Amino acid sequence: MPSIPVSASSPPLLRAEGLVVHFHTRDGVVRAVDGVDFEVGRGETLGIVGESGSGKTISSLALLRLVPPPARIEAGRVLFEGEDLLALPETAMTRVRGRRISMIFQNPATSLNPILSVGAQLSEILVWHGMATKREAPERIAELLRLVGLTDPAARLRQYPHELSGGMRQRVGIARALLCDPSLVLADEPTTALDVTIQAQILDLLAELRARLGMSMVLVTHDMGVVARMADRITVMYAGRVCESGSARTIFHSPQHPYTRALLDSMPRLDRSYRSGGRQLLPAIAGRPPGLLNPPAGCRFAARCPEATAECRRVLPVQVAVGPDHMVACLRRGSQGMAA
Repeated sequence: MPSIPVSASSPPLLRAEGLVVHFHTRDGVVRAVDGVDFEVGRGETLGIVGESGSGKTISSLALLRLVPPPARIEAGRVLFEGEDLLALPETAMTRVRGRRISMIFQNPATSLNPILSVGAQLSEILVWHGMATKREAPERIAELLRLVGLTDPAARLRQYPHELSGGMRQRVGIARALLCDPSLVLADEPTTALDVTIQAQILDLLAELRARLGMSMVLVTHDMGVVARMADRITVMYAGRVCESGSARTIFHSPQHPYTRALLDSMPRLDRSYRSGGRQLLPAIAGRPPGLLNPPAGCRFAARCPEATAECRRVLPVQVAVGPDHMVACLRRGSQGMAA
């Protein structure tokens, strides 16, 4: 498991405060992200983990103001190197995207332009941000393609996305994210669309690049195994809210929220047997996440939580410190810091 590379006294590279994102639909307002806080240190990887629909991807897109309609960022601040990105005019924000903060998208088949060659679409980014001229761009791109493990980069420059395998397309996506030497890379489920062997290669590549280039990373995933391998710190999300956050070591060795413990229990382990009636079974979290059109008044995990009380169903918990760099939003941790 990675160790935290920054001191606790260092100011974070990025801090999200009270982030709120709503989807305005015909049926009403979907509270997809509801008061989310997290931060990323310099040279650090933050893993944001949770089930599908937990709000982790929308939170990462909100950092770059890329939430898709009908979503709107309703409140909060995103402080990046001390500057609130949500307060910037759009013209200034276009200079942040791709230059200072870049993104590796979940599906390289859809995030790359199918009608432009690899060289053309990556050159366009470099020229737009003033990082190279049209003449200089191919050399810079070829260098990055080699860095991400693609052979014969000159040939790759001429190819179109459909001519590449899934793993090769994702390596191009990683190269695209690194074109302008960003301080922070957002990686949204970067291995989901790939087979298991290629997934491992991509994760190894990301870890190597982070160590070599000293960049920070936000890694969005539903896979606790991936964050165990990659993250220095972890934020666990459920139904649009953060339920626990802390160092990776603390989260894995001393999880305090029932949802975090349930996620960890659902991971296969070599020292456990999951056989029942001749079938291989893994523990599952009973029930479903709540609908976010009308979320429950209390803890959003209460309906699925074996430890829930009547108070849990009535009172909304907020994060409280339970140790150094360890925050938990659970009423079972005590009465301090709760909000109705």
